[in-house]
Amino acid sequence: MKEARFISVEGTDGAGKTSVLATIEAWVKAQGETLITTREPGGTPLAEQIRELLLNSRCDKLDDAAELLLMMAARVQHVRTKIQPALAMGQWVLSDRFFDASYAYQGGGRGLSVERIDQLHRWAIGDFQPDLTILLDVPVEIGQARVAHRGDEKTRFEEEQTAFFERVRQAYLARAAAAPERIVVIDARVDQVAVQQAVIEVLTERWS
Repeated sequence: MKEARFISVEGTDGAGKTSVLATIEAWVKAQGETLITTREPGGTPLAEQIRELLLNSRCDKLDDAAELLLMMAARVQHVRTKIQPALAMGQWVLSDRFFDASYAYQGGGRGLSVERIDQLHRWAIGDFQPDLTILLDVPVEIGQARVAHRGDEKTRFEEEQTAFFERVRQAYLARAAAAPERIVVIDARVDQVAVQQAVIEVLTERWS
């Protein structure tokens, strides 16, 4: 049995995370491994309640610092009660977003201090991080068009302006440039099959 691994998938809305998550699930199971799939914010009952507060566009305006702290509270609960116990039992863990999202959305998007986010993460979860992060990169206008095509009710984040998502995208790319051994950038402009194949190639190269 391979050592249990923790994989996260990141990207702005409309990047195609859902299909990539399904692709990774299928690949891991084909290797004979057990897997749990989870998400951030959320993943546990308490963290899912925090998620409702964070995404609800009808709530009172949320202060940027409060947003970050709520994200961190949900993440601590997620890591301590779900992710780390699963890895300790030999299960692979796949998460729709993890801590890179805080650097992208609260750091890049909201303009909060990266140093402060670093401090909070070190205090909250130490040096715990994914073994691999797949970053699906897509131009903001393409991602927004895909989200609009879905026709779902917008979350509080999805109601932000284009400039916000441009900052988020650039923050994600900066994270990838600083940690190329962990974060692999996949061009998500191409068709879904090509993206899925690129992801499989990354997984196969690392762990087959």
